[in-house]
Amino acid sequence: MPLPGRTEAQRLLESHVQDEYQRVHARMVATALEGYGQHLDADDPHLWYLTGLLHDIDFEQHPDEHPRPSLGWFAEWGYPDDLIHAVEAHAYGYNGFDTLPRSPLAAALLATDELCGIFYAYRKMNPVPYGEMKAKSIKKKIKDKGFAAKVDRATIYTGCEHLGITLDDHVNNVIRFLAPVD
Repeated sequence: MPLPGRTEAQRLLESHVQDEYQRVHARMVATALEGYGQHLDADDPHLWYLTGLLHDIDFEQHPDEHPRPSLGWFAEWGYPDDLIHAVEAHAYGYNGFDTLPRSPLAAALLATDELCGIFYAYRKMNPVPYGEMKAKSIKKKIKDKGFAAKVDRATIYTGCEHLGITLDDHVNNVIRFLAPVD
């Protein structure tokens, strides 16, 4: 089965995810991953977008099993192994998952997922467009463990390491990739 188009994927997300924050988060991660796909000259930036959009599709209904249910769905739906691996690796350290990223897509998802939580929280506190955020301010918030306390900073660092990028470059890239969202 071919990957769904954006409209179909958005409908799929909405059929599984009712929480508005989770929907916004999914679109943020999708946009950032698509940016990385283009930045890294990936063969299929659409795959990167869909991976970001659907990476938490089971989280609302199955938080204690996430992403195990979605991994089964993706396999059943015939989605590519790259997407399945990336979604599995983004759960590194949670719910018994110990798979580290073996691809740029998986590393980018690991690095970007939690960082988008920081961006979202920062914007709630300081409503500036994503493209106008300052990397220095975002990095300060990453260091402040009391800010967006549920965000796992370690996965951001692990993702950056496996992507072969510094935190500075990663934050600057995500600012640039999210600029069109404004």
